[in-house]
Amino acid sequence: MNIASSLYYQFSDTWAITKRNLYRYLRLPRLIFFSSVQPIMFLVLFNFVFGGAIGSGTKIPGGKYINYLLPGILTQMIMFGGMQTGIGLARDMSAGIIDRFRSLPMSRGAVLAGRTLADSVRNVFVAVIMLSVGSLLGFRFHAGILRGIAMVLVILLFGFAFSWVAAFLGMFSGDEETAQLASFVLIFPLVFASAAFVPIQTMPHWLQKFAANQPVTFVTNAARSLALGTPDGGAIWKFLVWVAGILVVFIPLSIYAYRKHS
Repeated sequence: MNIASSLYYQFSDTWAITKRNLYRYLRLPRLIFFSSVQPIMFLVLFNFVFGGAIGSGTKIPGGKYINYLLPGILTQMIMFGGMQTGIGLARDMSAGIIDRFRSLPMSRGAVLAGRTLADSVRNVFVAVIMLSVGSLLGFRFHAGILRGIAMVLVILLFGFAFSWVAAFLGMFSGDEETAQLASFVLIFPLVFASAAFVPIQTMPHWLQKFAANQPVTFVTNAARSLALGTPDGGAIWKFLVWVAGILVVFIPLSIYAYRKHS
């Protein structure tokens, strides 16, 4: 088989698995609904519960707290959505579906790539819902619509990279409950000890060092600078380095875990 044929079958297998997972969302629209409810609750509660204190007591970019908050909530939403990648793979493995895929003449990486791509498509719809709610609360793209689209693409790219981390956790853990717990252990410190919700300068000095050098801070600051037109402080290229590093490390690890556990 030549290289062209190999690439064709790789893309064909990946697209088949992607469609399989997208059809599941169509058959179970409540998955999209509840995937949206949680970040909407975070957005509304954080904006009205913490917005007054943070907005009045701290100088934040964008003036209104909602302009500062929404990029962080979108990042959090993407990470919680990525967690579903690992849970879904663990569920398929427990149900024996992964074994069926493995018995077929198809690419090993297609099962994982198809799942991550399908979850990325789901993230697009959830992001649109979040931006709509945010606009009702006063969020605006201060730097124009093109940079606003770039902001969404930055967050979606990070979500795609993080879904490979979740895929590895799902394949490595082997069951849904363990995959969910492992994802929470990773997500919570990264999201809440970052610039997603409050400026890093308000944190204790020892925590600032961690918060200032982790990927969630870089993706949030990159997205925020694109939306508000503020200086990014190098966040965009640092975010791209983190994304490249995550993909280089976790794509091979996920495929290895898939082969080992199936």
